[in-house]
Amino acid sequence: MSIWWSLHLRRDAASVPLARRLLLGTMETAGVDPDVSYDLSVALSEACANAVEHGGDGGDATCEAYRVTAYLDGETCRIEVADTGPGFPAGGLRVPPRVPPTEAEHGRGLCLIRQLADHVHIGNEPGRGGAVVSFDKILKWREDAPLAAV
Repeated sequence: MSIWWSLHLRRDAASVPLARRLLLGTMETAGVDPDVSYDLSVALSEACANAVEHGGDGGDATCEAYRVTAYLDGETCRIEVADTGPGFPAGGLRVPPRVPPTEAEHGRGLCLIRQLADHVHIGNEPGRGGAVVSFDKILKWREDAPLAAV
């Protein structure tokens, strides 16, 4: 069985916990293992926080929203967060392999996503601009999972 949903959210800090709670509720209802659900919810929160902080130029009304899409399909969950801002630099984005030191003010989000997910893609929305962060994780199911993959 497959489940998917998509949200269009305002670039506002209050939207981050909304997306996280929806994901956690979906995972709990489907019967996904709580540890996997937690990892994905933290990764989603980081991706949403990046979209809120960096996803627009502040003067363009079209840059005031971002999109979150989640797919639970078989044994995998894929999450995509896309904004309509300037996107990542043309030369690519270098994400450090380790989380920056505690005193650093930026740079933890994408590192955490890489550590919590099985596969991560970071790029720009083709043809439209804006950043896209997508990540996958293989699901583990509770024993009583109503929607576990067969």
